[in-house]
Amino acid sequence: MDLRSILITIASQYNHNPRGPHGLSHWGRVLENGHRLAEITGADRTVITLFALFHDTCRWNDGADPGHGERGAHLASTHFSSTSPDFLTANQLALLMEACAFHTQGLTDGDITVQTCWDADRLDLARVGKIPNPERLCTVPAKTSDFIEWASTRAQERYVPKFVEEDWVRWFKFTRSS
Repeated sequence: MDLRSILITIASQYNHNPRGPHGLSHWGRVLENGHRLAEITGADRTVITLFALFHDTCRWNDGADPGHGERGAHLASTHFSSTSPDFLTANQLALLMEACAFHTQGLTDGDITVQTCWDADRLDLARVGKIPNPERLCTVPAKTSDFIEWASTRAQERYVPKFVEEDWVRWFKFTRSS
């Protein structure tokens, strides 16, 4: 999977602060949360990775922004229908679109990959001062106090995954300065 080309597509239309509460660091923590959960849930890591990138990419603001998930799903659909990648099946794209479109609806039932995506995002709520409520999480591992504490500490400390600083920020700067 060529994350660079995906991030360049995202950056070319992104109108927000990439270092804001819904920006690159958040996406990186969501990716890490999701991959860590997937080790237990068996969720599809490709869908989780793409969800981390697309779920908040079409926000218009950092507050209430109805429809941003659907806009992110549409951007993903448009991008992948034009590039036809060999790493993404039609079923994976459908799961990605569902996860993005409904990630703010408070749903907890669904495919394990979609549930893992939603939990990966919800586990990063401490970045905006909210500790995740286990009753609003979907998967058994995400509901544990150890997992919530681990993810919340990282979010509160504004932890930035190494790959975000080394690659993602650079790709964003390049695209936005071109």
